[in-house]
Amino acid sequence: MENDAVRANWVKQGFVIVAGMAALLAMPVAAQRQSEGFTFLEAVRDRDGDKATQLLDQPGSTIINARDISTGETALHAVVQRRDLTWVRFLLQRGANPNIADRNGVTPLQQAAQLGFVDGVERLIQGGAQVDVSDQTGETPLISAIHRRDTAMIEVLVANGANPGRTDNSGRSARDYAQLLGENSAAVQAIARAEKSKGDSAKTYGPN
Repeated sequence: MENDAVRANWVKQGFVIVAGMAALLAMPVAAQRQSEGFTFLEAVRDRDGDKATQLLDQPGSTIINARDISTGETALHAVVQRRDLTWVRFLLQRGANPNIADRNGVTPLQQAAQLGFVDGVERLIQGGAQVDVSDQTGETPLISAIHRRDTAMIEVLVANGANPGRTDNSGRSARDYAQLLGENSAAVQAIARAEKSKGDSAKTYGPN
């Protein structure tokens, strides 16, 4: 009787294992990838570099651009939010797309500009981020920087190609907003310095 009970228990456990494997195999590929993406995003949020690297190193992995199903945020959004330059560099090196917007239409570069995260903005631009991207209101990172009177951010953005003449949905440009602060405001001067610096760097000189 005891042997029969043991045998029955093993059969039951075997059935559970087989059923579990069958359920996993039956899971749609998209659902499996979503689960892996969630695990990856959690690893990034927890600053678990070993786990994140392990997931990224899996053959055929595409989870570097996984998005949170509720917010649409990517791992880059998460690390920019905490102003973590080390993780920004890591994710970009692993192929993260810096131009994916969340559900509110905000990209990591826009987020970094709003936070005054200058180092993050510079690294995102180096990684291919579009500098003149606009949100749902047409606001660009440069317009955001002017609203916040962030002269360091203004200079970095203009130096890297941000267009002070690009308008938002109201028809006003970054230059317009800067001038509203005063014709000689710090924002106006920051734009002028960056434009002059960009112009000077574009000049070529002959041998002395």
